Amino acid sequence: MANLIKRTIQDRIEAKLFKGKVVILYGPRQAGKTTIVKEIQNKNISKSIYLNCDEPDIREKLENKTSTFLKELIGDKKIVIIDEAQRVKEIGITLKLIIDNFKDVQVVATGSSSFDLANKTAEPLTGRKYEFYLYPLSLEELNPTKNKLEIDRTLENRMIYGSYPEVIINSSEAEENIKLITKSYLYKDVLQYQNIKNPNVLEKLLQSLALQVGSEVSYNELSSLLNIDKKTVASYIEILKKAFVVFELKPFSSNLRNELRKLRKIYFFDVGVRNALINNFNPLDKRNDVGSLWENFIISERIKRNNNHGNDYNIYFWRTHDGKELDYIEEKNGKLYAYEIKFGSSKSSGSSLFLSTYNNSEFKIINKDSYNSFV
Repeated sequence: MANLIKRTIQDRIEAKLFKGKVVILYGPRQAGKTTIVKEIQNKNISKSIYLNCDEPDIREKLENKTSTFLKELIGDKKIVIIDEAQRVKEIGITLKLIIDNFKDVQVVATGSSSFDLANKTAEPLTGRKYEFYLYPLSLEELNPTKNKLEIDRTLENRMIYGSYPEVIINSSEAEENIKLITKSYLYKDVLQYQNIKNPNVLEKLLQSLALQVGSEVSYNELSSLLNIDKKTVASYIEILKKAFVVFELKPFSSNLRNELRKLRKIYFFDVGVRNALINNFNPLDKRNDVGSLWENFIISERIKRNNNHGNDYNIYFWRTHDGKELDYIEEKNGKLYAYEIKFGSSKSSGSSLFLSTYNNSEFKIINKDSYNSFV
């Protein structure tokens, strides 16, 4: 069962309860947000109320209501859980009324898209909220003992089918489930919340990004390929980022004149979604994209790990115009930590130049032997 998999972020969320602020949990559908808030409810069952905003009558109860009505709705409950809160009009005002008028009530809200819920709560909840992000399961959550042998045994499945809870729990139907998540949830949420006029263009854009994982992405090239203007490409990618489908690495540049400065790399939070978009669930020994798939997988696992532990670092990739590159860089406490991510044992093309250029830096190769401590 999903609730048997302990989510690292849950303890951090519970530590922020009853501190006078709304707790907001963002993340894609099916990542486990409802499981976490239900766990919180179960620990406080007699004094909590759960409101699912996918239900029309629940949305109606929360839209444009006075504090008097909200008091009647909440009653004597001390924890108010509002699931999929982005579906409520003016939800920011409703949340503000609750925390301003009922000081002993804790609100926990979830949202499947940061563009909707973040936009609706930005002004009303300025200084009044704690925000958390929940992504699909991390390797650390799946194997908290960090037993490398056990992780290695399931590594290929994670690289092919990803780490959504439903994919993990019902492993015999992994391909069917990740296709359903990709088509039914990710697409529908993005199309519904942003009123995108041309879903076919969105699908082609996602497929193009899936095929370019590990390579620099040019908005101009995507514009020509999809026959839409560059601003539309940028807008669609921003929507996909805020819907937790993809994330972006920008190039690190400081000292060298020939360092790449304009292009970016775009990866998927879940490689199962990436593989579903291109309909490639072949085993690793029958794929020609193992290197880029491994790169996406490891970087997304690192980002999940940092997020789960509250580590907020600046992240980049690095490349010069003559082809020297490093896949992933973290900047923390004024120091640069550079990584080359290799499925095999290849040497790095850019580590010597990077280390000599940036004195306050460290470098490691992350491969099948060394990934465990990294993620």
